[in-house]
This record gives sequence, C-alpha cells and structure tokens, in this order.
Amino acid sequence: MIYLDYAATTPVPQAVADAMYTVLTEQFGNPSSQYPIGLEMKRRVEEWRRIIADALGCAPKQLFFTSCGTEGDNWAITAACWQNRRIGRHIVTTAVEHSAVLEQCRWMERQGYEVTYLAPDRWGDITAEQVLAAVRPDTALVSVMLVNNELGNVYPIGDIARGLAAQGSQALLHTDAVQGFLKLPFTPASLGADLLTISAHKIGGPKGIGALYIGPRMKAPRPLLAGGGQESGLRSGTEATAQIAGFAKAVELRMEDLPGKLQHMAQIKAYAVERFSQIPDLEVLSHGAAPHILAVSLVGWPSQNIVNDLGSQGICISAGSACHQGRPSHVVASLHLPKRTASGVIRLSFGPETTRAEIDACAGALRRHHDQRLPML
Repeated sequence: MIYLDYAATTPVPQAVADAMYTVLTEQFGNPSSQYPIGLEMKRRVEEWRRIIADALGCAPKQLFFTSCGTEGDNWAITAACWQNRRIGRHIVTTAVEHSAVLEQCRWMERQGYEVTYLAPDRWGDITAEQVLAAVRPDTALVSVMLVNNELGNVYPIGDIARGLAAQGSQALLHTDAVQGFLKLPFTPASLGADLLTISAHKIGGPKGIGALYIGPRMKAPRPLLAGGGQESGLRSGTEATAQIAGFAKAVELRMEDLPGKLQHMAQIKAYAVERFSQIPDLEVLSHGAAPHILAVSLVGWPSQNIVNDLGSQGICISAGSACHQGRPSHVVASLHLPKRTASGVIRLSFGPETTRAEIDACAGALRRHHDQRLPML
C-alpha cells in the first residue's frame, strides 16, 4: 500500500501502540481514585499533558484534553461566545473552515448570532485585512484556521491578532490548528490566539483524543461538560488515559528531529509538484505553504473515479477532506473554479515516512488514468 492521505489520518507507530497497551493492561487506574494506582495515573496524566504542552509552547494548565479536533472547535466557539455574550452576537469566520467550525457557526446562527463567512481568492488565500474589515463593535469571536486542510494554505493568524489589538476589539480569537500542529513552527503566544485546537491522529497518535488551548483572556471559560470536575472542572468525565498516553508518545516521536521531518515533507511536496507537472491536463490548485498538503486537479477527469482507480492499485489519495464523506467540498466550491477543474480535484498529503518512490508510483498511476480513460466532464 502507498499511503498519501496524511491530512485525513496518520499511521500509528508501534511505540505509540505499545504505550497505549501498557496503560490499558497494567496502568488502568482511574486518575480520580485516591489509592496508589489512581494517584499514579493522575501523576502520569499530568506528565503527558506537560509533554504535549511543551511541544505546543504553552503552560500545562492551559491545555485541556478533548475527544477530538471537532469537539475542541465546538467548545472554543461556544465558550468564546458565552464569555462575550454582553459584547455582541456577531462571529467572523471563513468559508473554507473545517466543517467542525462551519457547522457550529451555523448552529450559533440558529441561536440568533450573525456570522460573516469570508470568501478566499482564486488560490484559497484569506488576508488579515479581509478579516479585520469584517470585525464590528459587536463581534464576539473571530475563528480562522491556521492551515487549510484541503489546500495547504497558511492563514495569517498573528497578523489578525495584532490587528484586533490595534483596533481595540474585544473579540476573542480562535484558530483550528489541527493541520498546523508540529507541521509549522508556532506557539499560541506567537499567534496571539485565545483558543487553539489540536488533534493527536494527525501526527501519529490515536484517534479519539485532542486538546484545546485556553489562553489568559478567557477569564471564566464555560465548561463543556458538567460532572465530576475533571480537567479543572471544564470537561468532566474520566480521562481517556490510554489515548492521552498515545498522544504524548506521538508528540515525543514527532519532536525527534522535527526540523528534519518538516524539511523532508516540504521536499517531497516540491518533488510531487515537479513530477505531476509532467502529466497532461493536471493543474496545481494552490501553492500553500504547509509542507504536507498538495491539492491538484486532473481537469476533466472526475475525482472520485481517480480515487477509486488509484485505490484499486493500493494508492490512497483523497478527493478532499475525509470529513465530507463523498459530498462536494465547500472549500473547492469557494474557489469558483471552472466546472471541469473543480470536478477533478484530488488532495495528496504527506508524512515524514513518504518517499520519492511513492510519489513516482502515484504520478505513474495518474498518467495511466489520464491516458487510458476518456474524460467524462
């Protein structure tokens, strides 16, 4: 199998699986229990939190575990709007956010909020000037992702934060950094984000665990779940200790020679662009700065047919975000591409393990698909 869909999820290294297995079978205590095995698990959870917080660049007390990136995005939006409920009922976001943000914003609209959805340009870019021009005195929240999960574009969160401060805006700033964590150099402080979402399974960790950074401007965050008081009373429920252990181990592994890993992914992406440029009718959609995501279109050839054909050869690519489950991508639609171009969009995404030989095999399969099948659009 050739796996080129790292933006959807990533393979779990054996060391991560082993760390989780040990917790499941030997270190199974409830961190809220007061006998030794429970107290030991409480200590370990806090150590794992510190490992992840150090990699993110924040204090451990600012990092709260969630079940996934979607949960973190939902929590961030509702918590920010609750804190700023007396300021106003306006949200600024973009039309190319992950569905976890867009659907929660639509839910907020049903609660009486007004949401401004900013459109990107032809290449998928959003500018800080666009965002700041949409901010009003009654804006409670600005939510803009750090890295677009379909195009690889990096959005100017730091410039947005500085612009909000210069305007004297009380709007809180959230960024979905799921595709940016350990793919780009940043900290919440360098971005100026009040709320920031990450997820384990994009970096070699298990599914079912993520985290939300909550910054100092969040004075009294609204709890996501009420109950036994775990996560400082903000997200009750027994901690998912095995998933947290796997998250921390994945972070440790990714941090080993992280600059080298990022350079390798960027070189693989550049090599893919070079190889794919030799395929007739293939267009690169965006030259986004993220090192691991490449969106292209085989113009005139339906993307699902391409995905199915390559999949039958053991090559895993995507027709867009895995979260769309076969539905047309709102990100591609927002670019207003010609129909034949939009219908042929595929996404390739890379990891530290991706090789040039795998890119060569994918390029060859795409060329054969082009040469052996008539366009249907």
